[in-house]
Amino acid sequence: MTDPLQSALERLRTGFAELPPADGAYDEAAIAQVLTEVADRLKDNYPYFHPLYAGQMMKPPHPVARLAYALAQWINPNNHALDGGRASSAMEKEAVAEIARMVGWEEHLGHLTSGGTVANLEALWIAGRLRGGKVVVASTQAHYTHSRISGVLGLPFEPIPCDWRGRLEPAALEQRLKAGDVGTVVATIGTTATGAVDPLPAILDLRKRFEFHLHADAAYGGYFGLAANLSAETRRTYERLRDVDSIVIDPHKHGLQPYGCGCVLFHDPTLGRFYKHDSPYTYFSSTDLHLGEISLECSRPGAAAVALWATQRLLPLVADGEFARGLAAGRKAALTLYERVKGDRRFVTAAPPELDILVWAPRAASVSEASTRARRVFEEAARRHLHLALAELPVEFFDLGRMEQDRPTLTCLRSVLMKPEHKEWADRIWDVLDAATTVSSA
Repeated sequence: MTDPLQSALERLRTGFAELPPADGAYDEAAIAQVLTEVADRLKDNYPYFHPLYAGQMMKPPHPVARLAYALAQWINPNNHALDGGRASSAMEKEAVAEIARMVGWEEHLGHLTSGGTVANLEALWIAGRLRGGKVVVASTQAHYTHSRISGVLGLPFEPIPCDWRGRLEPAALEQRLKAGDVGTVVATIGTTATGAVDPLPAILDLRKRFEFHLHADAAYGGYFGLAANLSAETRRTYERLRDVDSIVIDPHKHGLQPYGCGCVLFHDPTLGRFYKHDSPYTYFSSTDLHLGEISLECSRPGAAAVALWATQRLLPLVADGEFARGLAAGRKAALTLYERVKGDRRFVTAAPPELDILVWAPRAASVSEASTRARRVFEEAARRHLHLALAELPVEFFDLGRMEQDRPTLTCLRSVLMKPEHKEWADRIWDVLDAATTVSSA
């Protein structure tokens, strides 16, 4: 079989065939030796690519994303100005527009970023410009980055309590809105701890009575509106995503991209006025929009845009497509494992998974003892090549029965089943978990 990357590279070279040769001289033997060392060093990792890695939100890039990224590195475009990446800038605009259409926006302002943190920084920066000096609020289960970003931007931040499912509590938000001075509400569409989805319809109802900027942090869960097997309640939130003011989605999570690929979208294209700036040498090669004119970041890898464009070309963001079926498969895996855990008296569980994350803990006489047992199961499972994660969550999230609540949080087991292959591996994962629990309890 022909190497697809080599074939594509040869085709790329034909576009520059009229240039005189200028290939540099490289010591291939020395490069091979260094790469061998790199390969040996990289063995010191968990097997993030394998279905038995079911711990943190780690998902390998699709092969087409890897290959397209590598191909683009021959050019090494910079998507700040069109001078540095004409083709890759166009591909970024097209790829971002497809993400916007997935949400339901034809008109939008948006671009890729180095990740969800910078994407959320830009969203809150715009919100702060619109609602200067006013409070930013998000749930207690929202990503900690919102508190930190607010501090960086000089905006006051306050957390809003959650319900037992890890979702922002609308009644608590209403009480805080009544107190006044709230400029921005952050709705989390897929918390990184449990995958909880904040009740967006209820938040939007509050916006009819109270004036605030509504930002959706969908860095983790943004793509799940395509999945066919969401609950009816969760589906209603995704149907209302088009009604928020700004959205962050991370292609390097469920979008099958290498790390370094976030996306921020604004519904109102005129917000680009806040990015306006002058450069003495950058924006003169074209009258078309340079992405650096609508981004806080300057140099950005055009290869990330190329990889995303190629992935979406192969796997369009449409309901019932292959990409959507992969999301549904991960959710099905989480539901399958949840039912196995919930049906076993050795465990206590939290709410059923809304997306593809579940949390649970060994049953014990007290929360402290359960927390200790969770760590033992975690370690024993790893010895059997099943890699889970640990999380520290409020005891209110769990159906503890008569367990003594001698501490406010429970150290629990957490599994992110975000690989499509997890659907077929759910029974195998349960078998290893079952055995690890039996051994660690002996």
